[in-house]
Amino acid sequence: MRHEGKIEGMSNDGLGVLRGGDGEVYVPFTYPGDRVKVKRTKRRFGRKIALDFELLGESPLRQGARCPYFGTCGGCLWQGLKYKEQLRLKRGLFERATGISAEIKGSPKVWGFRNVSNFIVTTSGIGLKKYGAPLEVENLEECPVFSKHTPGYLRALRDFLRETGLRPWDLRRRTGEVHYLQVREGKFTGDVMVNIIAHVEPQEEVLEAFKDYFSFADSLYWSVKRDERDDPRGDAQLVAGEPYIRERAEDVTYLIHPKGFFQTNSYALPLLLKAVEDFTEGEKVLDLYAGVGTFGVYLSKRGFEVEGVEVNPFAVEMAKKNTELNGVNAEFHVGRAEETLIGEYDTVIVDPPRKGLKEAAELLIKSGVENVVYVSCNPRAFRLDYENHLKKAYRVEEAVLVDMFPHTPHVEAVIKLVRR
Repeated sequence: MRHEGKIEGMSNDGLGVLRGGDGEVYVPFTYPGDRVKVKRTKRRFGRKIALDFELLGESPLRQGARCPYFGTCGGCLWQGLKYKEQLRLKRGLFERATGISAEIKGSPKVWGFRNVSNFIVTTSGIGLKKYGAPLEVENLEECPVFSKHTPGYLRALRDFLRETGLRPWDLRRRTGEVHYLQVREGKFTGDVMVNIIAHVEPQEEVLEAFKDYFSFADSLYWSVKRDERDDPRGDAQLVAGEPYIRERAEDVTYLIHPKGFFQTNSYALPLLLKAVEDFTEGEKVLDLYAGVGTFGVYLSKRGFEVEGVEVNPFAVEMAKKNTELNGVNAEFHVGRAEETLIGEYDTVIVDPPRKGLKEAAELLIKSGVENVVYVSCNPRAFRLDYENHLKKAYRVEEAVLVDMFPHTPHVEAVIKLVRR
């Protein structure tokens, strides 16, 4: 059945909502005010998603997309939306999900801002997956949200594969040798790290070719992937160059390694760090999901007494290296957040995984800590944590949103909670 009409709203995951007599249809790459004719749909997770549609009339909120793959590539749902409208809609979606009205700070750069990209290497193309098609890949030549150097990275990979004869991954058969090309850039240092994720141990002649084709990189890794899961993870082995690249945020330098998580938008990161600093009270701070010390090292540099807890031993090792590199006195320990004994701290910072705090929320309630700074990229997880747990002891005093992810519906929230 065909559906025709005006897009009247946005779903929480950034799809245009078309309402009709027989229910709602969710249309990707559309925005409020667009007029569309939907020709084909599929049902997914209880919703009708448009697979094929025609744009009959453009919303005044639209802008021309810079990327030639916009509309099929799954990376940027909102690239056709004016940036000020992206920010306005993000504020609205966050408030709808949490009930909190918050200021939003835009990214200082909206092109070339990503410091990492994972290009999937498949028999049907090298690039990013098409929207809504997990077995189809957009064969890219460029990516303007990642780097102006993307064409060179992808050209080097294709030449490398051609010379070595290594087989790209077959998504349907789950066979092949090279699965991902991961590239990281230090936007403020110029450092480049290239990591090939493959299902084979490299032969010596393969490694020599790898070093030749990617000679521009400061750090070269080969990661052996020992499972068939479709993700850019493997046992990282240094092939050439430095074991880390560096990135700067204000006066702090961070080391980056293939196994460590680092915020993807280097230009907006200082805004995020400043928001956390502004909400931090007192002197003694517990960084409860410390990661590689992104917040803890920054706060320590500003005179706070910081202790960090992180479940991943490698991340703790990186946090300690970042502490030493920046000449600060923060302490980081391996531990599970939900098992941490929370002592006499003035502020606890939590940046939990997408699933939220869950059991750790009850620890905060029992701790007696006056101030909690909750950092989240998942407003629904925050709402569950707050409504089911934190609300018993804390109230929301203030919140700020930082757009770490231009051209997508995602946003990073920093929320200040104070004890009732």
